[in-house]
Amino acid sequence: MAFQAPSARSVCAILRLGEGFQGFVIAVAKHFLLYTGMFKAMRNRYPIGILGATGMVGQRYIQLLEEHPLFEIAWLAASDRSSGKPYGEAAKWRLDTPLPERIARMTVSPAEPDGAPKAIFASVDAAIAREMEPKFAAAGCAVISNSSAFRMAPNVPLVIPEVNAAHLHLIEEQPWRKESGGYIVTNPNCSTIGLVMALKPIEERFGIETIFVTTMQAVSGAGYPGVASMDILDNVVPFIGSEEEKMEAETLKLLGELKNQSVTPLPARLTAHCNRVPVIDGHTECVSIKLGNKLGRAVTREDILAAWAEFKPLAGLELPFAPGQPVEWSALNDRPQPRLDRNRGKGMAVTVGRLRPCNVLDWKFVLLSHNTVRGAAGATILNAEMLASLGKLEPPAPPDRPGSLKHKRAVEIGDAVAAGISALVTGGVGFPGGTDVC
Repeated sequence: MAFQAPSARSVCAILRLGEGFQGFVIAVAKHFLLYTGMFKAMRNRYPIGILGATGMVGQRYIQLLEEHPLFEIAWLAASDRSSGKPYGEAAKWRLDTPLPERIARMTVSPAEPDGAPKAIFASVDAAIAREMEPKFAAAGCAVISNSSAFRMAPNVPLVIPEVNAAHLHLIEEQPWRKESGGYIVTNPNCSTIGLVMALKPIEERFGIETIFVTTMQAVSGAGYPGVASMDILDNVVPFIGSEEEKMEAETLKLLGELKNQSVTPLPARLTAHCNRVPVIDGHTECVSIKLGNKLGRAVTREDILAAWAEFKPLAGLELPFAPGQPVEWSALNDRPQPRLDRNRGKGMAVTVGRLRPCNVLDWKFVLLSHNTVRGAAGATILNAEMLASLGKLEPPAPPDRPGSLKHKRAVEIGDAVAAGISALVTGGVGFPGGTDVC
């Protein structure tokens, strides 16, 4: 399949988002269908590896990547007890779609860089990640991680593409990048992602001074087997190890500003209360906020609803996992609910509801996000799609022989960009405006 020229709108959006980056290319596709069977196959896909492939997030990677247009699973790695076994034997498949036969037959590799592809989706415990992920980065791999180990490192991007894609420039400050081409990029904690996506359009327009959040987090966030049934049935557990600290630190870094090759956190106050509840998937959060004075007048309910509705920073990039409406409003007074709303935007959208004045701060609302899709595997995949669109992943190998086609690929991409820009000029198109495992 020949490389398809992006639309003029795609070129506009990529140029707009790509300010501050150098040497970026376009690697977008618009061939998606629905959920696990959501993509048409394409040739010349990036081979990727999954580190921690037998865990719950590793399984979700496999489910979501089936027939992805940009990425193809080429390597699976897990612990020593799984290494050397067929994946179907090593992993106890826990998801509600069948394990792909090709993946079931793949042999699980040792968790070492030798033989691994240059793009790694990682989801291992933080203590293991601290030792393992730098080894892969030093070997020249792009490590796109769901682990918490390096999220707060000054030179490691902590990224939600809709919120702070510009922070990806931090990879150029990592020693591995300079020595081998490798680097580490992280996505946030599962409860942080939903909160930050709902706050970003508000902070941009009005400013935020204080954030008070209480979470009701699903048991799948603790992995498998997770919280013991005797602990969670007929119960709420008002403690999740390190969760409150993660939310408080990560939120301010994500909403911070990239200055002089480092991130200055948002100067706001935040406190979090985190609870485990007997829900399988979907984190619910009750949020109260005190706003700043960017608008120069009192902020109305209609102002906030408009900020959410108009928040579409990735529009035109055509990244397969980017939801068309990242923050979806529900006007029903008893929504969002995990069972009814967690799969909005194929699990990648955040649902907000119950917006009303707060007697202590300014405004309060409820949000819901799918913790293992948007909050974990889907977040890593979307980060990888953004990196590919910016030219930060090794070009995929051609289908007919080993090695790369860097020159040919660059020519194809250059032609595609030229075609898009030509459309702008000639067509008159305007520029559009327990311990939680994740």
